[in-house]
Amino acid sequence: MSGARLIRIVAAVIRDERGRVLMVRKRGTEVLQQPGGKRDAGDRDDLHTLARELHEELGCTMHREGARWLGCFSAPAANEPGYVVEAEVYEVRADGPFVAQAEIEALCWIDPAAPCDVPIARLSREQIMPLLS
Repeated sequence: MSGARLIRIVAAVIRDERGRVLMVRKRGTEVLQQPGGKRDAGDRDDLHTLARELHEELGCTMHREGARWLGCFSAPAANEPGYVVEAEVYEVRADGPFVAQAEIEALCWIDPAAPCDVPIARLSREQIMPLLS
C-alpha cells in the first residue's frame, strides 16, 4: 500500500436485536461498508462525527453512552482506487428508523458470522466482521 493516499474516517458498528450488523452502499458503487464518514472541521471528537454522519446518511439517532472503541483499521479503499482508508471504528447503539438518504443508496443487515457472497469492503470483511462473529 506504499504510495497510496490516505482517507481518514470514523465508522460505526450498529447491531440489530438479532446481532446482525448494519451495512450501507453509497450511490454509484457496488460495495457494502460500515456507515460513517470523514471528520468535519467543526466535529468535536470521533463520536460527534459518527452521530452527525449517521443522522445525515441514515436519519437515525446515535447514543454516545455505551459506545465502545473497537480499534483503528486500514485497508485499500473500496471505492477510491489508489487510496487507503484508515478507520477509527466504534460499536454504537442507534435508534431508527434507518433510511438510506444523502449519498447512501441502500442499506442492509448482515450476519457477521456468515456475511454471504455480497460485495463487502475489505476493511469490513477482513478486519471488522471477524471481530464481531
